[in-house]
Amino acid sequence: MSAVDQAIKNLNRNGFLHLPVDKSLNLHEEIIKLKKEKNAIILAHYYQVPAIQDIADYVGDSLGLAQKAEATDADIIMFAGVHFMAETAKMLNPGKKVLLPDLHAGCSLADSAPPELFRDFKAKYPNHLVVSYVNSTAELKTMTDICCTSSNAEHVINSIPKDKGIIFAPDRNLGAYLIKKTGRDMVLWHGVCQVHEMFSWEKIAGAMAENPEAEFIAHPECQPVVLDMATYIGSTSGLLNHVRTSDKKEFIVATEPGILYRMQKDVPEKKLIPAPAMTSCACNECPFMKLNTMEKLYNSLKYELPEVTLEQRLITEGRVCIDRMLEISAKAGL
Repeated sequence: MSAVDQAIKNLNRNGFLHLPVDKSLNLHEEIIKLKKEKNAIILAHYYQVPAIQDIADYVGDSLGLAQKAEATDADIIMFAGVHFMAETAKMLNPGKKVLLPDLHAGCSLADSAPPELFRDFKAKYPNHLVVSYVNSTAELKTMTDICCTSSNAEHVINSIPKDKGIIFAPDRNLGAYLIKKTGRDMVLWHGVCQVHEMFSWEKIAGAMAENPEAEFIAHPECQPVVLDMATYIGSTSGLLNHVRTSDKKEFIVATEPGILYRMQKDVPEKKLIPAPAMTSCACNECPFMKLNTMEKLYNSLKYELPEVTLEQRLITEGRVCIDRMLEISAKAGL
């Protein structure tokens, strides 16, 4: 059995093609060649490592990535992100091949809402609409009326008649923030993102004291006690735009630190400080996002594996809530 055949055989166990890559190769150049040969597009999230962000055709947040996935005419979508993002791309492009460098690149937030438990929870509120954050499994999306991202969540909630009850899943922190912003009394599923839960308000207060000229900005997946300290709260793209346009010269940023690479490229003259976590470890880095590497991306594109596939039922039923989200976003000019 060849090394390639063995790697393919072990794919489900490893989550990626465990194949050695010639260290003399210029991976950036080789990936560009493969992309052109195969008519592939590389979509990457802001939380990816710098080398992957640099090679991507598009780097964005969940909303932007979904919009790009829907619009692409590429034959292959290489998704440098996490599993739910690749699933969303497959729902929007059932006839295209969607690749993920490492199938183990999951999401703690998506995992916090097991579909079988959520189905029982939903049954308790039969007259409520379900709004689910895009950070959710394909199965959960089949039980969702409208999907949302942090970029468009407020618009989605405001699009629902005020006399209609709402279940919001799976992120309790984003849900609590939206209740405060919209005034809607929503029923929240108690899921969280492990990355955004790890920020320490005590250490952030210390960082603010040490950097009195710095503005503290945060992603709405952070805990309420952290958001109460922020002068600006926004999605990943919102945080980027705020840093670009603000007159401030220093920022303490509470979200996954992968975004700082893109921020610093856009505003090299500004000082960016990652918000400290509760411990001294890099616990506010997403371990799933960082599973993707240039080597895995190269092998994935070369051998067109691992491929993200979905049952037709999941594609048909799950896409409805995504289409509704994209329609609302388009009307809002997002």
